[in-house]
Amino acid sequence: MKKHYALALFSFLVLVATPGISMNTEDDFGKKRIEVGTSESDAEIYVNGKMVGKGTVEVTVPSNDCVTVIAKKIGFLTERIEFCNKKKMTSPPKTYYIEMQRDDAYDASVQTDIANIDIELKVNKTDKDEAWKLINQIVLSYIDVIEMTDKETGYLRTAWELKTFKQNTVRSRIIVKEASDDPLTFKVKLVSEASGLAMVSVKSDELFKEWDRVLRRYEGVIDEFQARVK
Repeated sequence: MKKHYALALFSFLVLVATPGISMNTEDDFGKKRIEVGTSESDAEIYVNGKMVGKGTVEVTVPSNDCVTVIAKKIGFLTERIEFCNKKKMTSPPKTYYIEMQRDDAYDASVQTDIANIDIELKVNKTDKDEAWKLINQIVLSYIDVIEMTDKETGYLRTAWELKTFKQNTVRSRIIVKEASDDPLTFKVKLVSEASGLAMVSVKSDELFKEWDRVLRRYEGVIDEFQARVK
């Protein structure tokens, strides 16, 4: 019996001492592997902030730890799931499927190069009073609350119009200012900003950033200014 014990102990010491051979620890045995797939084959998959692949990836969850998996694709909502491999918690599944949903903010908007820039309107056929009247009519047909207006200086600014989506909040406004008296020229700006978060107050300026998209309801506002104010 002692001989067998001594042989086993010797074998253990050889394994520990031999370069390139290591003993399996609890962490080695305890890690879990999950095959994560998405409904969109080109969706980017991130693990703890690092992109690891698209469509389908294998995610490793170390023993006594958690990882956060995020799936992203333009036009779809961002999906986030946390997998934990800890005692007294439900063991992570071997496979996990993410059914991605359309981004309602994306579908309700269009990409444009006219957002957040001044568009020049030269008035050649109309006097200032008539042009100002037309400008007000157009603005009110899109946003019915004017926050500030001054006919003498030719300045108009609407209140923010807020629209909330599942993962975004978008605010829009129109600003008009007289750029020149001779020739009579106005500058119109359609301001479009997004927070990337749902249910954000319109007053939370620090959370909004310029958006290169505009809600479809404002898609034709600049064209209307250019067609009617001449």
